[in-house]
Amino acid sequence: MQTTDTTSRSYSACSRYETASLCIFLLLIDPLLTIMSDLTGWTIALIVLGCIAAFFALIYCIYLVFVYTAPARYAKLISQNTTSIDDFVGSQPSARSCLKVVTMHNFGVGSKHVTNRVGLALKAEESDKVPGLKVTTRNDSGTPIPTSLKPPLVVGTIRMGFGHHRIAYAATSWGIDALNGNRDTYFHDFLNIKCPESTLIHETDQKYSKGSRMASEMGGRVEQFWGSLTKSGDEDSLRVTYQMAEQLRPVMLGLDKRSPIVASHSLVAAAAVAAGFTNVINLVIDNYAQWFVVVPGALNLVQGPSNYHA
Repeated sequence: MQTTDTTSRSYSACSRYETASLCIFLLLIDPLLTIMSDLTGWTIALIVLGCIAAFFALIYCIYLVFVYTAPARYAKLISQNTTSIDDFVGSQPSARSCLKVVTMHNFGVGSKHVTNRVGLALKAEESDKVPGLKVTTRNDSGTPIPTSLKPPLVVGTIRMGFGHHRIAYAATSWGIDALNGNRDTYFHDFLNIKCPESTLIHETDQKYSKGSRMASEMGGRVEQFWGSLTKSGDEDSLRVTYQMAEQLRPVMLGLDKRSPIVASHSLVAAAAVAAGFTNVINLVIDNYAQWFVVVPGALNLVQGPSNYHA
């Protein structure tokens, strides 16, 4: 009986609260309804159009504020970069380009990822698939790979799209035969190194795959628009790609900096350059090479007609 009385009092309190809220709402809206009743249809239409125009004007003003502040945010973003992409492309980005780069970087990297400049402890173990090949993984004990008299040949890749992984394996087989046991050959797959940086790559790849899948399912104009984004890359795309590579430096810093790096993915080559490696070969596997697959500070090997028409 006591429970029933308590429930009844609660319902009564809620009912009084709702009634009071409704009364206050009616008191506030009544003058507006009175004014609206005296207006003609054209006047109401003009007021609505004015409100819509004011809304879009506000959005545009906010956009201009972002554009105006973008160069400062871009300068802060690249302040610790090893390589200047602006010097490489021979021009400074416009304010809108700065906004584009900062926005795309924040979308890809996000606010949760903390930039790390300390190398990861790695270990190299014999491959169970390719005789004579060593595969790098993270060393949980924290002990780095011992420095050898002859630094190893490192073939770096990322196991995502375009056959980067298969090309890297082909490069390692060449390296093993050419070196003939005089030095080690490492297979260095970024996604094989368990760390926040590899998680970042995986999440970015998931976003790309999701976007491609959705565009393919929708088809039409949406698929055309997605294709135009993924098939075109200007200087800003290189700025975004390299900025991403700066976040991946710890995956390279655990290796001997004397090592020659052969990369089957531009992010690997860019991360190597950002980490201070000076002997970096970037295998540009796209016949139509664009800005974002080229790496400043590396030797970029690009296929020509004599290669793929032979």
